Amino acid sequence: MPHALEWSCAYAHRLQGVPPLAASASDAIGRRLASEISQGTLPFLTMPYRQRLEADLPPVIAHAKKFRHMLLLGIGGSALGARALQKAFAPGMDGPGHSGPCLWIADNVCPETFTDWLAALDPKDTVVTCISKSGGTIETLSQYFLVREWLSAALGDAWRDHMIVVTDAKAGYLREQATQLGLQSLEVPDHLGGRYSALSAVGLLPAGFLGIDWQGLLKGAARVAEPIAKDPTKVADHPSLAIAAWAKALEDKDYSQLIFFCYIPRWTAFGLWFAQLWAESLGKEGKGTMPVPATGVTDQHSVNQMFLDGPRNKGCIFLTQAKVPDGPTFSQDLPDVWSWLRGKPFGSLLEAEAMGTRMALVQQAVPLLHVEMGATDAEAAGSMMMLLEAATIFTGWLMDINPVDQPAVELGKRLANARLGASGYPKESADLAAYLSATKRRQDF
Repeated sequence: MPHALEWSCAYAHRLQGVPPLAASASDAIGRRLASEISQGTLPFLTMPYRQRLEADLPPVIAHAKKFRHMLLLGIGGSALGARALQKAFAPGMDGPGHSGPCLWIADNVCPETFTDWLAALDPKDTVVTCISKSGGTIETLSQYFLVREWLSAALGDAWRDHMIVVTDAKAGYLREQATQLGLQSLEVPDHLGGRYSALSAVGLLPAGFLGIDWQGLLKGAARVAEPIAKDPTKVADHPSLAIAAWAKALEDKDYSQLIFFCYIPRWTAFGLWFAQLWAESLGKEGKGTMPVPATGVTDQHSVNQMFLDGPRNKGCIFLTQAKVPDGPTFSQDLPDVWSWLRGKPFGSLLEAEAMGTRMALVQQAVPLLHVEMGATDAEAAGSMMMLLEAATIFTGWLMDINPVDQPAVELGKRLANARLGASGYPKESADLAAYLSATKRRQDF
């Protein structure tokens, strides 16, 4: 069954009467797309690395599978895709009695958790995957230094067999380490930013370790991308540009938040992946809509109150599956007050809840784009991820901002480095000193 975008409730309320994207704007997007493809600056879309990846990845996966545990060191785009794929396609790890491979993602600076993990994991049965495109991400490198000592103390020189590096092909500290120490490594292609990298070695190595169909992910992504990668003039009819035009119309009509409401329970971690993709790409120059991940049906009993009865500043991407799994069936001896559930599959509840919430949002003035997935396998996930990545790029172009940089994020990194005593940050050091010396207004509780 094909996947589909259902538009009947998308251009509602303040979006009623918004004209379609002008042909001149579509043509401009097509010309820019052709130009950037020719310059090689959209590798997530054209996937020029695919052939080499399909050759290089299997032996590294085979090596990783010798171990029960993979400890992934990475943050942001180096972790969110892997987490979404693990939750969607290897959910057994989170369930009772799991005996298969385990993926532990160290995507934060939490001394307690990191200490606990190193105390509990057996170095002999653990492979560490360190992911940083630049090879200089301070959070990831700090973990690398600590894990290297942990492995070396237990394994001696054999620690190198327990380390895999995913980084730039030529530059950066991690590439230097891989070359000098003979560490297994995979490359992050040029121009492939972290939030667009889940369908590269960044996300596919941990996926392959868990036994996820990583080739299916690539196949699904390619199916969506190939029409416009091969012929950019076809972008006018591509669903990703339709999403971008809708997103731009939302912003133009003062909708400041974009709900990503996922009613495919095992796919809910894709909401966090999408949040980084959308926010880090489009939150610039005072522009952009705030992504709000939500889980159906869980969030019907929490934040949905705000969605339905709060400020009318929200649009919604509403994700469902065409065929909900049945699950167990309700017995015929339920109490009479619940007789209408007798003989129905548990999955019918999810389908009904999704329908009810979707209708309620529309009735409460929320423009809603319904995305219905015809399947929920790896190939389908690859298709959805590519669709949203392309839509994000095109939305940025329509907004006249650069959707592949993140200038504001860098400021916090520089200030943190100055706080730690790194050299080369005179302005940040001065700003930090002024901030720390300013009078504080403290209230204890």
